[in-house]
Amino acid sequence: MNRRDALKLSALALALPTASVSWAQSPFTVLNPPQKGDDPSKIEVVEFFHYGCPHCRDFDPLISDWKKKLPEDVSFRAVPAIWNNAQLTGLARLYYAAEVSGQLDAIHGAVFVAVQEEKRPLFTEEQVREWVSGKVADPAKFMDAYKSFGVNSLVQRADQLARAMKVQGVPTVVIDGTYVTSASLSGSHVNTLKVTDQLIARVREERKGK
Repeated sequence: MNRRDALKLSALALALPTASVSWAQSPFTVLNPPQKGDDPSKIEVVEFFHYGCPHCRDFDPLISDWKKKLPEDVSFRAVPAIWNNAQLTGLARLYYAAEVSGQLDAIHGAVFVAVQEEKRPLFTEEQVREWVSGKVADPAKFMDAYKSFGVNSLVQRADQLARAMKVQGVPTVVIDGTYVTSASLSGSHVNTLKVTDQLIARVREERKGK
């Protein structure tokens, strides 16, 4: 989903080491300049997504299974796309509040359902407080996280990172701050993960040569 379509859907919510694969085109692009990860000792994989994107919802169970099998030299993090949009900023804050409060596994899938199927507007503190009641063990703790300086900083950092990595659509996967792939480049969500594995192996070999 590209940036324009993502923002349209947000508005509507208010209402590889794998087998070799042949590609008709390059299944990835290269960032220039590359971006440094949080831990230089790891090969960092970043997935950009947002809760209003149906493609992200389809991709989520695939990448959830994939990240359970990561080797020790690879780290993973999901980053909500914002694109200077107030509604996406609210959804990003909801994501990070869930992560910081330890409730992400409990409600991550439910947020996709609430936004896409139930058309719930989860963009403000009041909307989130009403929705999260009964869905997490300690709603007060969750809302404290939602309003915290730490979550605010994470939201700002997410926006900065997407800009630096020139993300124009979701879901997008960035490997080691250098290589970018997505279903639009690879042909499918499954292929995206195959390409990601291949690029992880490529980065590993590149690092050996340094």
